[in-house]
Amino acid sequence: MPLWLGSSTRSKSGPKVMSGTLRIALAQINPTVGDLSGNAALVLDYIDRARSTAADLVAFPELALTGYPPEDLLLKPHFIAANRRMLDRIVAASRDLIVILGFVDSDGSDIYNAAAVIAGGKLLDVYHKSFLPNYGVFDEERYFQSGNRFPVFLHGDARIGVNICEDIWYPGGPTKVQALAGDAHLIVNISSSPYHAGKCLDRERMLCTRAEDNAVALAYCNLIGGQDELVFDGNSLVINEGGQIIARGRSFEEDLVVADINVERVFSQRLHDPRRRREKIRVGVDESLYVVALDQPSPPAAPRPPISAPFLERPDNLAETYSALVVGTRDYVRKNGFNKVYLGLSGGIDSALTAVIAGDAIGPDSVNAVFMPTRYSSSESGRDARLLAANLGIHFQVIEIEKAFKDFSDTLTPAFDGLPPDVTEENIQARIRGTILMALSNKFQGLVLSTGNKSEMSVGYSTLYGDMVGGFALLKDVPKTLVYELSEYVNRRGSAPVIPPFIITRPPSAELRPDQTDQDTLPPYPVLDAILEAYIEKDMSAEAIAQSGFPPETVLWVVSRVDAAEYKRRQSAPGIKITPRAFGRDRRMPITNKYHN
Repeated sequence: MPLWLGSSTRSKSGPKVMSGTLRIALAQINPTVGDLSGNAALVLDYIDRARSTAADLVAFPELALTGYPPEDLLLKPHFIAANRRMLDRIVAASRDLIVILGFVDSDGSDIYNAAAVIAGGKLLDVYHKSFLPNYGVFDEERYFQSGNRFPVFLHGDARIGVNICEDIWYPGGPTKVQALAGDAHLIVNISSSPYHAGKCLDRERMLCTRAEDNAVALAYCNLIGGQDELVFDGNSLVINEGGQIIARGRSFEEDLVVADINVERVFSQRLHDPRRRREKIRVGVDESLYVVALDQPSPPAAPRPPISAPFLERPDNLAETYSALVVGTRDYVRKNGFNKVYLGLSGGIDSALTAVIAGDAIGPDSVNAVFMPTRYSSSESGRDARLLAANLGIHFQVIEIEKAFKDFSDTLTPAFDGLPPDVTEENIQARIRGTILMALSNKFQGLVLSTGNKSEMSVGYSTLYGDMVGGFALLKDVPKTLVYELSEYVNRRGSAPVIPPFIITRPPSAELRPDQTDQDTLPPYPVLDAILEAYIEKDMSAEAIAQSGFPPETVLWVVSRVDAAEYKRRQSAPGIKITPRAFGRDRRMPITNKYHN
């Protein structure tokens, strides 16, 4: 039974002098949403791995048992019941290890985003997430009730607080209550925090601040892997009571992070800070805070096996973003049951980068590139597409579409009588290519990758049912300027460039009419991307963007095109979120909309 942290029970809650070391393991795993049995098997495997390190405790990410985010699966009572049955399997296997595992809990009247605390083959307690994010890509208030109880768990001399993801982002949240009023030496935060560029560093700074401010060791276990538009980066952390990182999980890889927490050192740090005593009185204690003794045997007297040197390196920003695209693509393809992909390889930079990422994600032998020329395709495009495919070792074929284009034009001539060629004829070419790719997909059961980037998608510089065709748009949230940066990054990785240099240096063109370039229609990409960032990411008005130094007529053109293209984006394939505000889950604008500014 839990003990409330009132004056009558405080003397029972632990020894007065702290000593000993707590060995923790963070299982940074890649579950699949809805694969309850597969996820349970993965959890059991990592429990065994943690046991082999002589860890006292192993933690898994938020909702690891169901996968994250389970979305409207949470509205199915039979899904909730099945997730609980899988939890029972894991409880039975815990034996000599404390296990902290994310799952969905139900009290019969509502459901909770929960952390099971398991020890000695028993489910000893369940923590319910207190702060439910309901912004950006998050929609947790749609599904969950929030918790209001903050447990502290006793294991030998150690006091352990457990909370979930968003709870740690609030300075006055559960962490402060557990560490200050509950005297927790270690906070374990299980998380499923999705990636976007720059977030890893922001999150790391916050966690280090939270540990230092509360004089508490902090173990942060994050998910990895792709789930539809989201990708999770891992980067789990163990941080000491001074706010220094002592171990880190690898980026975008499954990992088991093991570290020792010196409980006496945490206690000593607190003795040197008299401010903590005054703050503790101010916070006070109520029935939201309680103590649970873990029914867990003491660790064996024999020395534990040594821990390998901690991994502390963070990748640079480009490497991190590229890894996000690779992992997001791999998991979308594989988790949805595909073993091959198809894409149109035009000889341009977007399709080139898409092909490179796909090859790294699922292997070059699973990538099928198709070059589909017309009268407007340059010889350089065919040459570079073939060379890129050879460099990557992917499958390559040429399917001429000139005859199909002529047949369409002849068929439509009576209907278009007397009208000059325009974007209609350009779009016909794109739609023929889309039809061919989808035919290959149907015949050979492969997933079509569309190759458009965020800059084009923003202003509608794309053809609905043409180059937008496909099941996954991996560059959907990648601005054109970043496409160039990532392409140059790819070419720097090896002894020789894999993307032919002319693809990067030539003026970009859709090659749908004679001597066409993107800049015939669009502003220069550095200008376009800067305006798009201000309008989409920051919600600045056209007037404010123009006042920051951009030509007013250019700003108005870009803003009007973004607003008008919402109907296209609503019909586009899902793609990987890598910016702070992606189309779809993040930015939700009405299609029918008369407000323009």
